[in-house]
Amino acid sequence: MTLHREGFGIVGGYGLFYALLMAIMIGDEAPNWATWLVGVLGFVLFVLFAQFFRIPKRSINTVDGEIVCPSDGKIVIVEKVHEPEFFKEERMQVSIFMSPLNVHAQWTPMPGIIRYAVYHAGKYLVAWHPKSSTQNERTTIVVENDKGTQVMFRQIAGAVARRIRYYVKPGDKVEAGENVGFIKFGSRIDLYLPLDADIKVELDQKVKGRETVVAVLK
Repeated sequence: MTLHREGFGIVGGYGLFYALLMAIMIGDEAPNWATWLVGVLGFVLFVLFAQFFRIPKRSINTVDGEIVCPSDGKIVIVEKVHEPEFFKEERMQVSIFMSPLNVHAQWTPMPGIIRYAVYHAGKYLVAWHPKSSTQNERTTIVVENDKGTQVMFRQIAGAVARRIRYYVKPGDKVEAGENVGFIKFGSRIDLYLPLDADIKVELDQKVKGRETVVAVLK
C-alpha cells in the first residue's frame, strides 16, 4: 500500500507542520502533559490523513465483458433510470457510497477508449441525496470497449468533498482498473450500464475497486 499522489502535498505539509510544532513545544524542556496531548492527537490526525490518501496494491484479472467496480464503498442504488446527460435513454444505475474510511481513488470499469469526460461545478448536497447525481460537483466519464459498448461512471462530490480530480480526456486509451481519478473527503460513484447487463452486486454490499465484478455485459 502506498500514498496516492493527491495526498503528497496534504500529508507531507501536515507532517512538516507537526514536526515543527512538536520541536517548538518541546524545546529544551521535558515534555509536559499538554505536549504529550498535542503530540498524540497530532499523530492520530496524521495517521487519518495518511489512511485516507492510501492507494492499495491490487491485482486485476478480468475476463471479456466483466465490469469491475470503479471504487471502494457500499452499494446504495441498483435501479433502472433515465440518464439525461450523455445517453439520453434508460440505463441500469449502480451507485457506490464512499465513507471517509474508504479508499477514495477511482478506476476504469473496463478497457477501451474514453469517449466523454466533462467536469461540472455544482452544489454539495450529502452524497446519498437523490439530486446529488445531477446537482453536485461532479465529473462524467464514458468509456467504450472494442465492441462499441459504452459505460458511464460519474464522480460525485459530497457535503464534505469539494475537490474532484480526474486524469483522462476524450480519445485516451485505458485499461480495466486504471487509476483515473480521486475525490477528496467523502462522496459517491454512479455507474450507468446497458439495460441487459447481468448485475452481480446487490444493495448494501461492500465492494472493492479493481476487484469486485459489478456486472457482466451481454
